[in-house]
Amino acid sequence: MKIIKWGFIGCGEVTEKKSGPAFSEVEGSTVVAVMSRSEEKARSYAERHGISRWYTDAQMLIDDPEVNAVYVATPPSSHATFAIMSMKAGKPVYVEKPLAASYDDCSRVNRISEQTGVPCFVAYYRRYLPYFQRVKQIVNQGTIGQVINVQIRFAVPPRELDYSNSENLPWRLQPDIAGGGYFYDLAPHQLDLLQEMFGVILDAHGIYANRGHIYSAEDSVSAIFRFENGLPGSGSWCFVAHDSAREDSVQLIGDKGSVRFSVFDYAPIVLHTSEGTEHIEVPNPPHVQFPLIKKVVEHLQGRGVCDCTSVSATPVNWAMDRILGKF
Repeated sequence: MKIIKWGFIGCGEVTEKKSGPAFSEVEGSTVVAVMSRSEEKARSYAERHGISRWYTDAQMLIDDPEVNAVYVATPPSSHATFAIMSMKAGKPVYVEKPLAASYDDCSRVNRISEQTGVPCFVAYYRRYLPYFQRVKQIVNQGTIGQVINVQIRFAVPPRELDYSNSENLPWRLQPDIAGGGYFYDLAPHQLDLLQEMFGVILDAHGIYANRGHIYSAEDSVSAIFRFENGLPGSGSWCFVAHDSAREDSVQLIGDKGSVRFSVFDYAPIVLHTSEGTEHIEVPNPPHVQFPLIKKVVEHLQGRGVCDCTSVSATPVNWAMDRILGKF
């Protein structure tokens, strides 16, 4: 069996538990190199996780003959660049979400993947978590009948870091790096899950504003959208809400019932039908990206197919860019 030997570009928080350990736990997969612009971070991460080599230059990691696949775990503005560098070197790439900071950059990635024949996968790992697989099962089995409307509701108070001065502002609040504010960081997971269930979004419109005046990026977004099967949906996001308004909810309304679930809190799934109300608890693995990384590794070994590719991820960026009025 071919051993997939990963090189990490970026070794931030997401790699510590969500993804990093899973690359070594999946059969036939190991991590052989890591890169960060900070020598201290790269060396520390390598030493703490038993990785043999570390770099401060992305090209050197990509050129490492031991590395045969690359994980890009940097902020979105550099995703396209590193993904394209990897694919041009003939090395498959697994990119953190969203695929890029804009729809145009996603298109660039897809074009290079097609030209080189080298696959690019995207870390929309919630598709493969047991919690969301259960939601899909409820929908596919017709438990709530035909789905006739979709509603996203998300509200959280500002974080302490949000009050930082411009020099220390989190990168997620810097649109030139993240693509937008928290909407561009969190909404992708919600939109990807829904598009995976109901098909791509063909029409989207939004109204966005900065109501808290804490930072310059948008902090409140309202949107309407329509899936390719004609299903209408709406969403409301607020990142400067009072704590009393805190909510993480997606509701699928059917003609025989409804199901409500969270995307980030993993609260019990609430199923309403004529038979009553059921609260369904579904545990997820400790390293939440494990199921998707396993699929990616099996794909690269020729033992399966992973459809969480850059092509399938691109409609998320298209919808978000439309909602934020980028085109």
